[in-house]
Amino acid sequence: MSKRQGAGGSSDGTVITGQPEIDGARLQSIFLDCSDMVFHTFQTNSRLSAVCIFCVGLCDAERIERQVLKPLAETEGGSPTVSSTQLVYTLQEASQAILDGFALLLMEGESNGTIYALSKNIGRTTEEPAAESTVRGPRDGFTESLESNLALLRMRLKIASFKSKTITMGTYTNTKVTLAFVEGLISPELVQEVERRLSRLKIDYVLESHSIEEGIVDERFSPFPQMLATERPDVVVSNLLEGRFVILVDGTPFSLVAPITLSSMLQSPEDYYQNIYISIAIRWMRYIFYIMSLLLPSFYVAITTFHQEMIPTVLLLSIARAREEIPFPALVEALIMEVSFEALREAGVRLPKQIGSAVSIVGALIIGQAATTAGIVSAPMIIIVALTGIASFMVPRYSASISTRLLRFPIMLLAGTLGLTGIILAIILLVIHLSSLRSFGTPYLSPIAPTSAGKLKDVWWRSIPWSKSR
Repeated sequence: MSKRQGAGGSSDGTVITGQPEIDGARLQSIFLDCSDMVFHTFQTNSRLSAVCIFCVGLCDAERIERQVLKPLAETEGGSPTVSSTQLVYTLQEASQAILDGFALLLMEGESNGTIYALSKNIGRTTEEPAAESTVRGPRDGFTESLESNLALLRMRLKIASFKSKTITMGTYTNTKVTLAFVEGLISPELVQEVERRLSRLKIDYVLESHSIEEGIVDERFSPFPQMLATERPDVVVSNLLEGRFVILVDGTPFSLVAPITLSSMLQSPEDYYQNIYISIAIRWMRYIFYIMSLLLPSFYVAITTFHQEMIPTVLLLSIARAREEIPFPALVEALIMEVSFEALREAGVRLPKQIGSAVSIVGALIIGQAATTAGIVSAPMIIIVALTGIASFMVPRYSASISTRLLRFPIMLLAGTLGLTGIILAIILLVIHLSSLRSFGTPYLSPIAPTSAGKLKDVWWRSIPWSKSR
């Protein structure tokens, strides 16, 4: 269809200055040694020289041939049959449009260029997010395409007040980042604050949304997530309708929602797709198991080491029989098993899906049985570690469960050295940190502290959407 000429790029970081004239020769020098750039020179039916420039990996070559080149070169008085066109006036605009996947057409005698939206679909189709699956609810999820993700939100929010503002970030990647919100539901001051933080963020590359998250959160060194990362459009829409904003990043299916609270991180989208009584019961169970995932091993270590009088006699004798041949104290025993469990969990995540789950389950069974038989750890400790692992799986947000996995170890060290006093000290320090934490100005423990009676109903219970309209 087209002949390739030596094309090349400004890979050395040369800054392209805005020029009033767009010249094909200058574009060739800019894209020098870029083998994926195509410069197709031809003559139109009216004997005018023209050049069509595009990236072969980003543009659909067949559509360019059919809708742009053929009408111009062969049809009498023909013109391109592409509905989405735009004019560019500077060399920088032209080069950036080519890198964004547009086809650029330069005509003899014209100082401006015309770009055509003839990009090739190289992304995957929408599918259910593997990390946020539900029994009941929508099955579509975000993809790596920013346009597709915005379309999924627009399908659910068919209102003009749904606004989206797109900027470009990353010195080398020029990644499109979109800030979306519902006007009238979100505070204008919050929108201005997010825009200010985004504009102030200077970053070389944006490969995933976490690169932006680290640069705009209130406290980047806190183990607790201050933005919700989700692949589910229904989760994003529900948060938008609660007055929050979302940041969509081109090239990743994970969007960022803020401001969030600790209670919102423990809520699952399926809470609103099931019977209200079942949802409330599961939510309370989730709260209990979240606390267990953080404190259960520490309580076991503290009680068996310092406070044996708190254990019923029959249970104490049973634990003593199980531990009589164990060479390690309870703290070392707990650390060995927790580290082993976390290693197995990470191995299961990193391995291929076909064998990952089998390796993690079989590995846990074999290691647990072998450690008990060898007298390295006791059977009660195996039960405690297993319950802790199950409890951590109850947390619906992966980023929230990571914080408990990280904090579990220092709390165990305090429990093994100070007993229950160490656990109480850890809880006090944890509450102080959470009380001082903010997510874009919103207290992390709200609506519990500071207390907001009107919003507590969606923490302890579950709000009913249709009751708000009455």
